[in-house]
Amino acid sequence: MRLGELKPAKGAVTKGFRKGRGTGSGNGKTSGRGHKGQKSRSGSGGKIGFEGGQMPLYRRLPKRGFHNRNTKEIVAINVSMLNVFDNGTEVTVEALQSKGLISNPRDGVKILGQGDLTKKLTVRVNKYSKTAADKIKAAGGEAEVI
Repeated sequence: MRLGELKPAKGAVTKGFRKGRGTGSGNGKTSGRGHKGQKSRSGSGGKIGFEGGQMPLYRRLPKRGFHNRNTKEIVAINVSMLNVFDNGTEVTVEALQSKGLISNPRDGVKILGQGDLTKKLTVRVNKYSKTAADKIKAAGGEAEVI
């Protein structure tokens, strides 16, 4: 069997049906649209959400609040979680992912100041709280913003 010899199964492909080709075709005159009415006219697709003049669902439901499209989703972890790293390690977003502390960094990572840090680390992430940066420096490490 060659590519040029491939054919669809018998009866799988049918010829397209042409409407409006005379009354003898069985689908002539009104071409299956019936008589008169909105859907018999050309261009009767209608608007999205149009319900025949009834108040559409998207207008009937209450709307509350505001969703900011430009907001950033920051993943936060505490200083105490950084104790899983060895002394003198450079902690980056990739290192946090490989240790399983974060699964998806989204728009950035922020270190928060809850807990204590006992290791000297060089931490390179997007943001720090003031207490977190102070605790990293107090342990002898560095807190660098990327």
